[in-house]
Amino acid sequence: MPLSVQLAVKIKLATKVTLAGGAIYVAYDSGLIGGSEEGSVALARAKAAVPPAVEEWTKYFGFELPATPKIEFSPLDGWNSGVQKSIHALSVAPSTMNDYTKQGLQYLKDLSK
Repeated sequence: MPLSVQLAVKIKLATKVTLAGGAIYVAYDSGLIGGSEEGSVALARAKAAVPPAVEEWTKYFGFELPATPKIEFSPLDGWNSGVQKSIHALSVAPSTMNDYTKQGLQYLKDLSK
């Protein structure tokens, strides 16, 4: 490869790495990467910041957006629910596998008759 192509590839890679690193830093700095309580605080900040910004943009560009539906969602509750369901699935996995094995063996016995 010519030197100019190699340089362009290296610059392109460096740009991608810098953008990815910057995105990760911004996410970490704003509290998106962390515990569920930090996520809840970041979500509350976003809920407070986004509507004024959207309103300003709609005035600037001169168009009207439909009203957004109100969605009450707590990441903390969602996280806890997901953890509880995962732990429950892991706790019943041995008995569930035992039941499936019995059903499979019975099916094979029925086929061999």
